[in-house]
Amino acid sequence: MTQLDQRFGSIGIFDSGFGGLTVMRAIRELMPFENIIYFGDTARLPYGSKSSETILRYSLENASFLSTQGIKVLVIACNTSCSAALEQVRNSSDIPVIGITEQGVEEVTRLFSHGKVAILGTRATITSGVYQHQILSRSSNLELYSISCPLFVPLVEEGYVEHPMSALVVQEYLRPLKNRGINGVLLGCTHYPLLQSTIQHELGTEVLLIDPAIACAGKTRMVLAEKTLLNPSTCLPHYQFFVSDDPEKFRLLGKTFLNYPIEHVQQKLVNCINQTLHSINYTV
Repeated sequence: MTQLDQRFGSIGIFDSGFGGLTVMRAIRELMPFENIIYFGDTARLPYGSKSSETILRYSLENASFLSTQGIKVLVIACNTSCSAALEQVRNSSDIPVIGITEQGVEEVTRLFSHGKVAILGTRATITSGVYQHQILSRSSNLELYSISCPLFVPLVEEGYVEHPMSALVVQEYLRPLKNRGINGVLLGCTHYPLLQSTIQHELGTEVLLIDPAIACAGKTRMVLAEKTLLNPSTCLPHYQFFVSDDPEKFRLLGKTFLNYPIEHVQQKLVNCINQTLHSINYTV
């Protein structure tokens, strides 16, 4: 593929389900003419409760599948995948790979040199310590509070964003942060921005909520520009959506997350995704 052809290629994004659409939304707003291919591994969600070995395997399979679609850059929009597989995916790829966790770290350290910051994430992300380690290595004066919130993802995936049940779950998980003088909260999962208003209400308006999706979009644009891969077209972009299960549910709920109509979703069965893995080598 020539350099000119690559400019018209797609940005590839994968997540365990719907949450990565918040990253796609930020990328769309920043780069409205870029083609995008999105894969949501809805048959195997949530990733946050899986072992690191399983998450690594899923992530490599997802990346391998998207690589067969002719993408020019890969965005891992899943914090859990980044915590277990970012470097392995990067080492197995011949295109740039951008991980949302790195952008979350960048945002926290840019906004806070001291103070108290809470990290909300899946059990796997929090247990991995990826955010805690990287943030403290850059801003050792920060005081971090890490909380796993395993029920947030299924609540969002089932469309209970505005349901009173979500408010009760948020209240329970964030109880340890009350009266601790928290300055900022990192939303360490792409699903969590959908609960942002509920989280903000629980913690108060003086607490800054940090969504890494915007920084992730900015990083993607910067990488494409550095490699002369920005799409020069001003025509309407082409979006493709793949899921591993329940495409109709994804189509109906996804448009709310993306703030853009999703007309068609293709189902890619998990066993077909597995078959694409022969093109890369990895060790669990």
